[in-house]
Amino acid sequence: MPPSSASTSDAAKSASGGGVQSLERAFDLLERMADAGGEVGLSELSASSGLPLPTIHRLMRTLVATGYVRQQSNRRYALGPRLIRLGESASRLLGSWAKPYLARLVEETGETANMALLDGDEVVYVAQVPSKHSMRMFTEVGRRVLPHSTGVGKALLAHTSPEEVRALLARTGMPAATERTITTPEGFLEALELVRATGYAVDDNEQEIGVRCLAVTVPGSPTAAALSISGPAGRVTEEATRRIVPVLQEVARDLSAALTNTAAQAQL
Repeated sequence: MPPSSASTSDAAKSASGGGVQSLERAFDLLERMADAGGEVGLSELSASSGLPLPTIHRLMRTLVATGYVRQQSNRRYALGPRLIRLGESASRLLGSWAKPYLARLVEETGETANMALLDGDEVVYVAQVPSKHSMRMFTEVGRRVLPHSTGVGKALLAHTSPEEVRALLARTGMPAATERTITTPEGFLEALELVRATGYAVDDNEQEIGVRCLAVTVPGSPTAAALSISGPAGRVTEEATRRIVPVLQEVARDLSAALTNTAAQAQL
């Protein structure tokens, strides 16, 4: 079972003394559905959650009635459209919470700082603080890009299984944004291996010629998130990388701690 579902289940068990058990179970099922790709059968949910089928069926009926889940013609269940509004609002809030940390990145590195999430098969930028340099990078908040040509995409997919990565790349394709873009699954999987080995990802002129980006994941984030800095390749050199990466990693850890603390306070 993916970590996010397991942690949700553990949280539900620990909170059950002071919470509403059916609500905890419903959220756990929604997260399990998301981990499974958004569509599952009742037997799959029963096997992964350990809940009896009658309990799951009752919860799913309620979620279908409220629009958070929909029943497909094949009798499987899929995440419903009402979740989109919640997700969009949550993404905006997460971006707002990250702004002070991005500002700190700009202050310490001198380059534009970004926060991005993995939304389905795409990377979406949810927050940015621009560099103070006259020559700086700008990515519109809300912009969606494919993961294979970005540093944040590599960071977000670094710990995803090779099978899942290949399946994602097969769905999106690997169009070349520049002559430096990785355009084969094998090449991308090698790049992810390097991310795991070094602890950070690089976009070296792969999304736009003349631009270099460095990215790290936000460890323990409630949803897969990455922080990055981007700037002219002439400034984001190998020497600068050695200075910037530890700052990125420290800020990502601090943001993670803040998000974890917020979640803990919400349970009190």
